[in-house]
Formats: sequence, C-alpha cells, structure tokens
Amino acid sequence: MSEFDIWNYRPGAGYRQGVDLVGYKVEATDGPIGKIDKHTEEVDSSHLLVDVGTWIFGRRVLLPAGTIELIDTAEEKVYVDRTKDQIKDAPDFDEAKYGEPSYLEEFARYYGQPHM
Repeated sequence: MSEFDIWNYRPGAGYRQGVDLVGYKVEATDGPIGKIDKHTEEVDSSHLLVDVGTWIFGRRVLLPAGTIELIDTAEEKVYVDRTKDQIKDAPDFDEAKYGEPSYLEEFARYYGQPHM
C-alpha cells in the first residue's frame, strides 16, 4: 500500500511535466469552482492556485497536487476529489506568506489524507 502524498501528482491523474495548466477549469466533486491561476511542479510541494472569483468574489485557493484525480488536456479541465464546501472552507491564500517554508504546512493539515 502506498502512502498518500498530498504534495505530488497522483500516478494515474494524467499529469505530464511541462504541460501548462494555467487557464484550465477546475471541477470539484459537485461542480465547477474556478480556473487555475498558477501551478507548480516542485517535487514535494506541487500545487495549484485557483481563482474562484466567479464563485467567491476575489478569492484564490491553494489546492495541493494530491487532490487532483484527473487532468483532461482535451477539455482543459482538472478534476479534484473535494467538494465546493471543502474548498471554500480551506485556509485563505495569503500572497505575503506564500513562499515561506512553513506556509504550506497549514494546507497540508487542512487537506490531510485523501477524501474517500
């Protein structure tokens, strides 16, 4: 049994290094939540920044790469294993703290293990 890693893309998710996900739509388990503003490919800290402005005015959320179930490059959509409410209730993204080593720990605690 492999240990779930919230900060790396899942082997079966369809992620290919070098594919630019910016602009892809993000789908929660219960519907669309926004578009990808930024994504990283950093080992052990890969994540997406999602602009949910159309859903929660002016807000961006951070989603660890491990929450991604499927990347559909044909449709330009990313499917995550969380509901809209789980994403809405996530810690606020703070541009000022982004980049601090301990900052991602807050999100790791929130997203924790995979949602089954």
